Amino acid sequence: MQWVLLTEEDYVTTNWSGGTTTQLAIAPQESVYANRDFLWRFSSAKVILEHSDFTPLPDYNRLIATVKGGLDMKVGDGARFSLAPYQIYSFDGAVSVESWGCCTDFNLMLRKGQCQGTLQALTLSAGSAVSWTAPVSAPEPFPRRTLAVYCGQGQVSLPEDHKTASAGQFLLCREAEDKPVCLESSQGAQLITAVIYSR
Repeated sequence: MQWVLLTEEDYVTTNWSGGTTTQLAIAPQESVYANRDFLWRFSSAKVILEHSDFTPLPDYNRLIATVKGGLDMKVGDGARFSLAPYQIYSFDGAVSVESWGCCTDFNLMLRKGQCQGTLQALTLSAGSAVSWTAPVSAPEPFPRRTLAVYCGQGQVSLPEDHKTASAGQFLLCREAEDKPVCLESSQGAQLITAVIYSR
């Protein structure tokens, strides 16, 4: 498996109605977010307005977690609720979403009918190592597997690949094998791991 380490120099930051959004990775790589021609997209947004509305994305399913600060959300006609840091929430991008609170979040967008994916929060204590595996088997229509690890706090290493990510950095393997990945941390880390299945 070929992992790449993505840092601030690789990211693309743009403005949105509630603050700024930073694109960490997109597929296909030549896709343009504004054209809505992408299969999947990882991003991290800084919400600087106390009250904001999410951008509608009717062709996509979305997963979100905050990595700094809390967030209250109201999805469609549902009741307002609180999203704690590193709590994963998934929703249909076609549904209207209001939010309250200033935070930094982590997002995964998945094109409906063309890919599936999951996010999981993972905490590593100082000096620990874990064998990370995908939480589910690849669905039959989607044999390709993409793996990603976002470091929200601390530092995480892939010892087999000699790569280390610090806070705000992103490890990505676009063509992953179906085998465990060793993650270790000398100082402790708060992570969000991702698995995407596609054709």
